[in-house]
Amino acid sequence: MEQTRVDSQSGCLGSVKYQKLLLQESGSEEEEEEEDETESGSQEEEEGEDDMKTVLILDPGHPRALQANPAQNWQSRLKAWAGILSALLLLGLSFYLAARQLRPRGASNQDQEMAASKIQSLDHHPSGHHHNPGIYPHGVVISESDTCSILGRDLLLAGGNVVDAGVGTALCLALVHPHETGLGAVFWALFHNSSSNQTMALTPAPAQALPALHLLHRNLGHLPWSRLLAATIALAQDGFSIDQALAEALAEQDAAGQATGLCPLLCHPNGTVLGQGTRVTNLGLAAVLQRAAQAPETDDQFLSALLHPLAEDLLLKEPLKGIMPTLEPALRLALPQGLLFTTPSPTAGELLLKVLRNPLQAGGLTSDPCPGFLAAAQDAYSGVTPAAPVGSILAAMDSEGSVLLLVSSLNSTFGSGWLSPSTGILLSDFMGGSQIASWACPALLCCGPEVDVLALAASGGSSAPLAVAKTLLSYLALQQPLPDAVTQPQLQIQLSSTGAPRSCRTTPPKTGAPNPEALLLVTTHAEHVRATGVPASCYPSRGH
Repeated sequence: MEQTRVDSQSGCLGSVKYQKLLLQESGSEEEEEEEDETESGSQEEEEGEDDMKTVLILDPGHPRALQANPAQNWQSRLKAWAGILSALLLLGLSFYLAARQLRPRGASNQDQEMAASKIQSLDHHPSGHHHNPGIYPHGVVISESDTCSILGRDLLLAGGNVVDAGVGTALCLALVHPHETGLGAVFWALFHNSSSNQTMALTPAPAQALPALHLLHRNLGHLPWSRLLAATIALAQDGFSIDQALAEALAEQDAAGQATGLCPLLCHPNGTVLGQGTRVTNLGLAAVLQRAAQAPETDDQFLSALLHPLAEDLLLKEPLKGIMPTLEPALRLALPQGLLFTTPSPTAGELLLKVLRNPLQAGGLTSDPCPGFLAAAQDAYSGVTPAAPVGSILAAMDSEGSVLLLVSSLNSTFGSGWLSPSTGILLSDFMGGSQIASWACPALLCCGPEVDVLALAASGGSSAPLAVAKTLLSYLALQQPLPDAVTQPQLQIQLSSTGAPRSCRTTPPKTGAPNPEALLLVTTHAEHVRATGVPASCYPSRGH
């Protein structure tokens, strides 16, 4: 007999087999033999009287049985009822044992439902471990789209490293979040290899997003390049559902009268923009990615295969050319807690190190970091024109501490607002040298007395470096617990109308206002990875 059960350790549905139980009492076999002999003798006597009178006694209480031998039949009847009672007891015991297996630890039906609900709310792993959301034993991907975070996680499960997972997630975001990022956007990246302790930075190149991602993969990835593109190609061909973030951006663009250039990809036939839940295909982008998956490894041939259709849409005689993305050593700042890495110019990495250098290197753990920070920040922000208020951030990390941070931007919502018909790509509206004020500054702290690795990135224009800085200062200088330093930093900064810092103050623990800037954090601790996003609902994480 087989019954379904819930394993108390794994939480998975399994099966347990029950065998029939045989209980024997002393002398039972002899009694059975005597009973058999008695029945055999009765049958012989009856057969002698009349060959046609063969009697099968089905019930010890049968009238004819009592008439034949009352004392013997009464004893047989008692034995039969005893046997029936024993069988009923065994049957009841079997049902009791089955019920115990079906009810984890004797819980009621309501308790079972609560336990199942709790199991679903935790991340379950085959080893039997259960973890709170955002904590994983092997690796994690966190981004602005659950669809893309799942895609990145699946690349980790397929044997990819954090670069494979991050690049695959970025390609997915280029499809499902065209209001923030895309193949016409500018990409920056920070990569740390825990085994070699090398930290590299990807420098930006306008309108060269796919070559930038290809460069990352070619030098640092593990899976075949075509494998990274396959899932996004299928998603572009089969269709994806517009999520809340894209739907809200489309509605705002429509209200501003600037949605015309997004049609027909993101519009109904009557010209109105699509709403949340609408299924969209982008066959032009799928074709671009298919050509990229088959392109030769040389940069010239890769770019020619990729950008030729875009050049035709722009009425250019030759494919787009310009500054090519490069990989180079990351900037670093030595601190008592370890080495702080960020991306070099033309990103805002140098600005970030400038505002952190004085309070972290000279301020000590008990001093107020505000005076030195505010002076350096006001000097660094003087005369700088804000740019890139809209962007996308993602992170991929494994439990060994290797991590990839990717930041991209179209500068403003939907970039130029013009959709390339042949490629399904929206170009950014970065002009000239405006990418210098892009404000991207992913940061990573590692290699100190603690073996943990901390990586964080922010999005949102000129506030991005300040969001990273106040989180690090709250954690390192004010010794605020890291999760609180991300969600409610004790260091509070007020900005002027130009985006420059105007004032700085520290607040008591856990009384600070919620962090208004978009921010994500990934860390390693106790052989696990942890992912946190602000706001949490906008940055789903997926791991294994």
